[in-house]
Amino acid sequence: MRLLLIAITSLLLSACASPGRVDPQGYRAEGMASYYGARHHGNKTASGERFDQHALTAAHRSLPFGSRVQVTNLRNDKRVVVRINDRGPYAKQRIIDLSQKAAEHLDMLRDGVVPVRVEQLAD
Repeated sequence: MRLLLIAITSLLLSACASPGRVDPQGYRAEGMASYYGARHHGNKTASGERFDQHALTAAHRSLPFGSRVQVTNLRNDKRVVVRINDRGPYAKQRIIDLSQKAAEHLDMLRDGVVPVRVEQLAD
């Protein structure tokens, strides 16, 4: 039983390490990311769905709704895959606004704004 638990845990961790295939022809940019959470929780996003601070979603100025992107925190190399469901960020020096849950995955809650790489994933 213990061996089975170790095997399942290893499989899950390896799945988290490679969340998708980066599209070599897709969007790729480096810049600053911020996050939004409780204040916007439940409000409608630009795509029409309700914002859920506990979901792995993000706002981007131009990527199509439903696009999946891998976001890498350039300070600690942590990565998360998010789905674009909103427009923004409205601060000119930022390239993406993440949900609070995505920010947790990147370990950026304390800093609030961090340098990131955003790479579009293949469908």
